[in-house]
Amino acid sequence: MAAAESERESPSDICSEFLSFSAKETASRWQAAADLQQEVYSHLALYVPRILCLGPSGGVSNREEQREEQREDLACQLLLLAPLEWLLLGEEPAAGLAQLQENNQPSPLCGHVFKVGEPTYSCRECAADPTCVLCMQCFLGSVHKDHRYRMTTSGGGGFCDCGDAEAWKKGPYCQKHTLTNGNRDSEEDSIAHLPADLVARGYSIFSIILKYAVDLLTWEQEDQLPAGLELQERGDNYYCMLFNDEVHTYEQVIYTLQKAVNCSQKEAVSFATTVDRDGRKSVRYGNLQFCEQAKSVIVRNTSRQSKPLRVQVMHSSVVAHQCFALKALSWLGQIIQYSDGLRRVLCQVALQEGLEGKSSSLVDRLMLNDSKMWKGARNIYHQLLMNSLLMDLKYKKIFAIHFAKSYERLQSDYVIDDHDREFSITDLSVQIFTVPSLARMLMVEENLMTTIIRTFVDHLRHRDLQGRFQFDRYTAQQAFKFGRVQSLVGDLKYVLINCPTEWTHDLRVKFLEGLDAFLELLKCMQGMDPVVRQVGQHIEMEPEWEAAFTLQMKLTHIISMIQEWCSTDERVLIEAYGKCLSALSHCHSGLPDGEQPIKLCLAGHSVETFRYQVSQDKVSIHLPVCRLLAGLHVLLSRTEVASRFPEQLPLGELSPPLLIELPLRCLVLCAQVHAGMWRRNGFSLINQIYYYHNVKCRVEMFDKDVIMLQAGASMMDPNHFLMIVLSRYELFHIFNSADVRKRYRETNKDVVQQNNTLIEEMLHLIIMVVGERYVAGVGQVEAFDEVRREIIHQLSIKPMAHSELVKALPENGNKETGLEKVIDSVASFKKPGVTGRGLYELRPEWNKHFNLYFYHYSRADQSKAEEAQRKLRKHNGDDTALPPPPPPPLCPLFASLVNLLQCDVLLAMEGAVLQWAVEPSGGGWTESMLQRVLHLVAMALLEEQQQLENSRGDEDVTFNFTCKITRPGEASTSGSVLALMESLQNAPHLEMHKDMITWILKMVANIKTMRQRTSSTSTVSLRQGQEPEEAVRDKDKAERKRKAEMARLRREKIMAQMSEMQKHFINENKELFQQSLEELEASTSAAAAESSLAILEPTCAPQVCVGPWRVGGAHHHQLVTCILCQEEQELRCHGRAMVLAAFVQRSTVLSKDRHRNLPDPERYDPLFMHPDLSLGIHTASCGHIMHATCWQRYFEAVQFKEQRRQQRLRGHTSYDVENGEFLCPLCECLSNTVVPLLPHTRSLDRSVHHPSLEVWFNTTSQQIAALQFYYRKCSGDSGEAEPEVPEGFRVDFNPQNLFSSSISAMITTFSMSTYKVGLKLNPNEQDHRVPVLSWSTCAYTIQSIERLLMDEDKPLFGSLPCRQDDCLSALTRFSSTCWTAAPLKTVHTHFFRLFTALVPDTLVENTPCILEVDMFHLLVYSVLSYSSMHCLDQSGRSVVDSAHLHLLHLVVIAHLVQILLTSTTEDVCMDQDSVGSQEEELTCQLYRALRKHLESVLPEVSSGWQLWRWVKAGVLPFLRAAALFFHYLNSTAPPADLLVAGSGQWEALCSYLSLPCNLVQLYHSHQTLLEPLIHSWCCHPTVRQTLQGGGARIRFPRESNSLIDLPEDYSTLINQASSFTCPRSGGDKSRAPTLCLLCGSMLCSQSYCCQTEVDGEDVGACTAHAFSCGAGLGLFLRVRESQVLFVAGKTKGCFYPPPYLDDYGETDQGLKRGNPLHLCLERYRKIERLWRQHAIAEVIGHAQEANQTLVAIDWQHL
Repeated sequence: MAAAESERESPSDICSEFLSFSAKETASRWQAAADLQQEVYSHLALYVPRILCLGPSGGVSNREEQREEQREDLACQLLLLAPLEWLLLGEEPAAGLAQLQENNQPSPLCGHVFKVGEPTYSCRECAADPTCVLCMQCFLGSVHKDHRYRMTTSGGGGFCDCGDAEAWKKGPYCQKHTLTNGNRDSEEDSIAHLPADLVARGYSIFSIILKYAVDLLTWEQEDQLPAGLELQERGDNYYCMLFNDEVHTYEQVIYTLQKAVNCSQKEAVSFATTVDRDGRKSVRYGNLQFCEQAKSVIVRNTSRQSKPLRVQVMHSSVVAHQCFALKALSWLGQIIQYSDGLRRVLCQVALQEGLEGKSSSLVDRLMLNDSKMWKGARNIYHQLLMNSLLMDLKYKKIFAIHFAKSYERLQSDYVIDDHDREFSITDLSVQIFTVPSLARMLMVEENLMTTIIRTFVDHLRHRDLQGRFQFDRYTAQQAFKFGRVQSLVGDLKYVLINCPTEWTHDLRVKFLEGLDAFLELLKCMQGMDPVVRQVGQHIEMEPEWEAAFTLQMKLTHIISMIQEWCSTDERVLIEAYGKCLSALSHCHSGLPDGEQPIKLCLAGHSVETFRYQVSQDKVSIHLPVCRLLAGLHVLLSRTEVASRFPEQLPLGELSPPLLIELPLRCLVLCAQVHAGMWRRNGFSLINQIYYYHNVKCRVEMFDKDVIMLQAGASMMDPNHFLMIVLSRYELFHIFNSADVRKRYRETNKDVVQQNNTLIEEMLHLIIMVVGERYVAGVGQVEAFDEVRREIIHQLSIKPMAHSELVKALPENGNKETGLEKVIDSVASFKKPGVTGRGLYELRPEWNKHFNLYFYHYSRADQSKAEEAQRKLRKHNGDDTALPPPPPPPLCPLFASLVNLLQCDVLLAMEGAVLQWAVEPSGGGWTESMLQRVLHLVAMALLEEQQQLENSRGDEDVTFNFTCKITRPGEASTSGSVLALMESLQNAPHLEMHKDMITWILKMVANIKTMRQRTSSTSTVSLRQGQEPEEAVRDKDKAERKRKAEMARLRREKIMAQMSEMQKHFINENKELFQQSLEELEASTSAAAAESSLAILEPTCAPQVCVGPWRVGGAHHHQLVTCILCQEEQELRCHGRAMVLAAFVQRSTVLSKDRHRNLPDPERYDPLFMHPDLSLGIHTASCGHIMHATCWQRYFEAVQFKEQRRQQRLRGHTSYDVENGEFLCPLCECLSNTVVPLLPHTRSLDRSVHHPSLEVWFNTTSQQIAALQFYYRKCSGDSGEAEPEVPEGFRVDFNPQNLFSSSISAMITTFSMSTYKVGLKLNPNEQDHRVPVLSWSTCAYTIQSIERLLMDEDKPLFGSLPCRQDDCLSALTRFSSTCWTAAPLKTVHTHFFRLFTALVPDTLVENTPCILEVDMFHLLVYSVLSYSSMHCLDQSGRSVVDSAHLHLLHLVVIAHLVQILLTSTTEDVCMDQDSVGSQEEELTCQLYRALRKHLESVLPEVSSGWQLWRWVKAGVLPFLRAAALFFHYLNSTAPPADLLVAGSGQWEALCSYLSLPCNLVQLYHSHQTLLEPLIHSWCCHPTVRQTLQGGGARIRFPRESNSLIDLPEDYSTLINQASSFTCPRSGGDKSRAPTLCLLCGSMLCSQSYCCQTEVDGEDVGACTAHAFSCGAGLGLFLRVRESQVLFVAGKTKGCFYPPPYLDDYGETDQGLKRGNPLHLCLERYRKIERLWRQHAIAEVIGHAQEANQTLVAIDWQHL
């Protein structure tokens, strides 16, 4: 290592060369040279190794590394690039480039290359396809911003399509890139604009530099250089280069590097991050042996599980030249931005064929070596290709041809390579193939469609004996390869996404050639993954099925697009139909089925078929050839080709029974799976059936099977069709037997059930085949009708959100569902509230279009929809029949389908089912079966009615269903179908179907009337036909009313009986009830008396909560119930302790300076809280009460359970038991301590003696002096004379403890919790700060609740929820007694210091400045610590109330002074004209006194009105908090004025606190006493310093904190985040930029680069920031995921819905849907309210309990 170091040149040598080097002279020397390449190469050979890669790059700090990079960049620019620029431009580069830019006529293309995470916009109305996108600037300047658009974040690498006319149907140009005459893209003119000599120099320089770069980037030797670049003297300096792969994890690489190159964890993380970002990094520098040793360790350590990491030992000069090659490519990219002419020159150089002939241009060499390069090199040359070749339309075309020629090779390289697609050259296909003109040109000239398909098929080599794909037991490597091969399908999709409008002969030929290749692919899929029913035992291993379905899903859009292409040209369609038919015949010829022909006879008809049983033979769900034929068959009908050119179609070759065979087997398989016959085949089959019907696959699977059956049925005798269906369903024997009813006498129950389900499924199939006409080509409908019908049926289940509807509809290749065009006509939108999402509800007029047997319903959907519709009809007072809606007419090609409804076989089946229903013996039938039969009958009647209505009188109607159902059936002995229905109409066991049968019978009557009328007259009047119907309906209603009345009378009778029985029971057991009745009466009267008292009290005397005149609360005994043992207990001082579950946390919610450094816990003195409230301790509770002993037992059980859980499996829980956390046993709210519940002990003081302020002040001063002397004497320091001790004051008195041991223990428990959380220290009961922290949490919690009530405009009292009310009550009472758990001397010392803050004492040092004390904390501490003084007073005088009042008065005066000192003078208004009131006068006097003390540091304010306004506004929050405090301390009911929000609060507050309304009066009435105090407050040196601008000044009233302002449009945020770079990894884009909602900082989350250490543990940027900004609590917005992140501490976090909604009232977490998002202020305010309420930790706790996966996330790494 040392040897290597010594060979480096000293920086001074290089610096001196810098200074003497002249780029201009070098350039002129080069210009004169005969061989320019040789000159440039020798210059590079000399300088590149001396500038770049001069030693180890690891182990240095970030700053040093950045400095080194800057030095290298500067040296490259001056010594290497500047001469090239001089040579190219022939003048000073800056001037030359400016001149070029000025003369340039830029192309209209924008060409902005997207950064990772940048927002992109695609117009859903105008884009040619979804890949056409705009950057934010172009979008905002385009017409598309007012259209429907989709917003997504870029993965990086694509570019903006603004200016590309082919990408947009309209509006291709934004305001910036408008097409002018100057920049029309002509073939040669951009080079013609440049001087000829510049062009010539450009050719030669670009050739040399590009060749140099290509040579080096494709160079494979590790210690030799290309010719012309060799070194004169080679040192033994090598780099060990580590390359990136996508196989090894970060952790593996970090661990390996630590072992291999002996670096620290931090350095290894830095190496790994760079390798991942740039693709390679040197991890060691030194001689060859030293580097080889590191290489062998890395290879050995990483080759155990998978292939080893790629490591190369390279000579430093090779690395240096490769680094410069990248810089040179970037330089080329910059130069061509100045001139389109130079861009064209570079394009010519890049695409010029070399001497080797085909595919030897520089671009070809780069592309073919793409997979061998590292990530950084790929990125830079891809960027250059985009900036050059793809920006010039002429050369884009030439490049496209090169790309297509190498396509197969590039794809094969990509499949073997392991880098993601975005780093591969194949990713450029999206830029080329999506341009329609290029795609067509490549299709015709390079046969692109066939090439892609053949390449795809070549890569899928696993076949079975029949040549079908076989994916079973895929290895991980094969699965990986399969995943990569799928990108080819994406390329095919790009080629086909735009249908041609005009066809040429060549295009037809090449498309049909491509179709042939595609049919070969489909033939390999036809019949793959066949299944055979397992009988006897369950299948042992689940077969592989996912790969086949993945392939099917990928190809779904391709198949649809091929059909669309065919539909645009009749000749292509006819040819394609023929090809597809012969492919299907080829598939059929392989079927071994035609062996056993059988003859079926039923209902007088017979048909020949062959024996095949789905339940015994092989069957496959994959039939793509069949389904493609079905699609083309529909197109023949839709385009009317079938009727216009029947002679050109091979319709004669069609064998309908063969067409229907395979789809029918597939549907029978589904039916048998539903019937439970395939249970032993495991889950793989169930999954296949699920996806077969799923919206992602059904368009090209299930839907096409139904169409194929329709096509077959329309060409066959309907009776024959139905007999084959019966045979395949294995039900023929049931309907064929002589007496159908005997069929179930001998078979077992399971078979009966299976057959019932099969019959139901078969009837459903017939309903679908006849009734599903909403496909353009089957029925006479448009695509619009199809989408509308889907929506109607989805909304018939329940109201749905937009996203649910989109998911339920199939997407086309452009990711569109057609929903928006239809939705407003059929549904109304309901906006969401603060939670939930917007919902669409079906408009009532569309309910009549509901079809119970809609073919896309799953069974669950069908039953939900049926229930919803019946409920709706009942609600509207209609009958509950759900008849089928009138169907649209069929197209001519499918017209004969209706005959199925009236054929003999179907009538026989219907008759049989009705016959079983009439005589329901045994389980031979089901109601669903009957319901389906009724539905079929109803469909036939509707069909007949439509034919009658549409026929002209003289025409004969061919559909005679009514005549047929009145004839007796052949199989049945009991009359016709109609007669059977009439007999069923009033059957008691069919109550549910009665309305439907009635509807059918009415329809029959109607049709008969119509027929009679048609036969008698040719005019049809429908009005009369409806009269009998109305009469019947009225009769029905009357019948229903009568039934309802009878039911009501029956209910009333039963209720009367029950009441009678109750009375009888009470009389029997009189003595039991007497006692409880008396108790009830007593409590009622007591409550009444209490309420009347409460009403009377305010009228007798005003409510006062502090001082001698305070009104005490009624002393009722407080009874509480333990939630664990349910025992009720009264709160008593010496009783068992009762506790309240609580959560204590640090808080910065009220602070304006959250980033203030946290104090050192060992030395921090919490006695004086700073008015900024920079770190408070907040306590919250869920309000649930337990016995202390019950809680302890519960907590011990939780601890024990946690220990066992840790031993068994190292999972996580949502609470941290080691930190004392637990979940409330009742509501599972996160808690970490308990607050003891204490009774209200202080009795009202009604003695006459109430000392004035002066007297109390003197007495207290004497008491303090006496105590201080006593404590000094105890410690042996008593030099001075003993002060006078007030009468009855005993300094050595030791008061007895008021509380039982269990309550004292709980007081200590809660004190320790606040100590532990507040100081982050281990519990220490002897610490003198323990009581202060207990008082602190009381004061801070009251302040934060007061602030909340103020911000939400709620009244001060009466609006708090019970849990907060109970919590404050318990907390205040606890705080008033917690001094009893501390030594008296400690509490006395605190009181002395607090008193000194109010009454400064010259002897006491370090008294705080009045501007640095929060007055409310001072008041609470003083009042609560005074009890320790008063307990020593044995004189019998009770002066506690007076003391509290005097302390309040003193603190109020101090606060007034504080407010006046910090008031601002900027917004002084004009003085009011009227004479100043007393308040204003007195305020002015006080202000003048302060100015006198401070010698005019305060500005002059003449407006007394203004001063009084400030004082009043500033002191209000303090008074409100004081009112809350004394209310809970003294249990005084609040006055009525404070129970409502609004005016009149000031007077009520002052009176409640026993203060004058003019607060300044306090100062004037005790001026002599207060003047010296005010003087000493003002004379504190810090006051003058702060007022003169020496420190932060807190103004009153303090402004509430709120979360940062967010932009209204979410894309603004995405844009902000995309330009945010990681602060630690040298300008690299952050992958997960995250915004702090508290302070607005952008952070680089979830990455190794930005991890920092907190308390000895590595944590991510968000967790670290949460500790500095929110005392461990963080609220963040993850910008790219559109997700709010809550973090509490290191181990807890959850995701929360963001405040951004789309137009449909839905959030889009993960930005998957891409609808434009806008800020919803209500939701943002809700998040803010959670933060202000300190409820974030609780939300996280509940979220983690509800979703256990959240617990397992390593939140600390975010």
